[in-house]
Amino acid sequence: MKSDLRLFNAIAEALLDAEQQQPVTSYIPATEIYDHVDLKLKDEPMSEADFEASITELILKTPRTSTDHFFNQLFGGRQPKAVVGELLAVLLNNSMYTYKVGGPMIAVEKTIIKEICKRIGYPEGSDGTIATGGSMTNFMGMLMARDHVDPSVKTKGSSGKLIVYCSEASHYSNAKNAAFSGIGRDNIRYIKTDGEGRLAPSDLEKQISNDIAAGLTPCCVIATSGTTVLGAFDPINPIADLCEQHKIWLHVDAAFGGSTMWSDTYKHLIAGSERADSFSVNAHKMLGTPITCSIIVTKHREMLYESFSNDASYLYQTDGDDLNLGKISLQCGRRNDALKFWTLWKAVGNNGLKNIVEHQFSLADYAREYIDKHPDYTNYGIAPSVCVCFNYKNISPEKICNDLYMAGELMVGYGSFGGDTFVRFVTINARNTKEDVDQFFKRFEAFAEANYR
Repeated sequence: MKSDLRLFNAIAEALLDAEQQQPVTSYIPATEIYDHVDLKLKDEPMSEADFEASITELILKTPRTSTDHFFNQLFGGRQPKAVVGELLAVLLNNSMYTYKVGGPMIAVEKTIIKEICKRIGYPEGSDGTIATGGSMTNFMGMLMARDHVDPSVKTKGSSGKLIVYCSEASHYSNAKNAAFSGIGRDNIRYIKTDGEGRLAPSDLEKQISNDIAAGLTPCCVIATSGTTVLGAFDPINPIADLCEQHKIWLHVDAAFGGSTMWSDTYKHLIAGSERADSFSVNAHKMLGTPITCSIIVTKHREMLYESFSNDASYLYQTDGDDLNLGKISLQCGRRNDALKFWTLWKAVGNNGLKNIVEHQFSLADYAREYIDKHPDYTNYGIAPSVCVCFNYKNISPEKICNDLYMAGELMVGYGSFGGDTFVRFVTINARNTKEDVDQFFKRFEAFAEANYR
């Protein structure tokens, strides 16, 4: 193991050096990937030298999502203390379903859950768990909502009359989750958004009334705190008013924007979250924890057991249910995704997490100021948001984003809202600086001038 750790260090140093010299790895067309990288699996073992060469080649040809040239997705960069926690979790290789095999790591996860419940404003006794991503935690929120309104679903199956509501700008996983849960894709109501991408409560109210009049059962409203394209925050309080009036479960999908709970400046964006029945946030997005670390909490602790518990005498043999996390999880075997977030939080404290979040907003503000000052740009974004949306000189956003990627210049994506398509530049790498933002626009403009005259 020690010898292989030395190999790991050598490859890691090669990657870090390569990132400095070439922040965007060379593009390999998907149709040619097996021709460019030797991925064949053979009968005989490789020599140590050949193994090191093969692994190093693979790592160095993989997209570099942690550099100052990556602005493509809702994650990016590295928080070193979180990386240390991730590597230690891999070495320990605990599974998080029982205290017997997880030991103090179970308490690490419970500590995180308790502190997040407190920051949201949930009552004492609230609980939660960590899952493999925002799609999974949204699914868990939908399952608890389903079981809360119709407990018989777990044994008799769905009646086909349960209805889920979310905005037309909500995450694409909601449709998949409706299918997985038995509610059905046709039973999702996509509510209109306002001009800034936020769910319109007046339209939600009308749709709920129409469904009740039709003999259907409103099951769950999903409010989004940080939409994928614009980074918009749905107004939780008026949505909560409607949910309380009609006794509908409210889940807040704050996978992207929930980290604003650490910021005095931006936590108003999730005002009303304490009224939600469940709430999910991804530490691997704005907080820079390695993928994945998605957390769901609920004020209805009993629903975690109602929806996810099942007896297994061969597994749950010691200690109380509070520390046997498999009782409140969709999974049985589950990797330790808590430690990497805990090591970051432990190292930098609440103030450090606040600084991480607020720095991203400041970078986005800086980028928008640049766009607004230059007549060749059109601003399609909103503020506050860490998604900066723009077009440049009427150049096709799809074309320039794909061409930048294939040329190995920058990794940035595009999105659409309200009939417009635009470049979406995300300042979610908290280790970036204003100089990195300047460098982005300099490279973007130079590439455009060289290729689209």
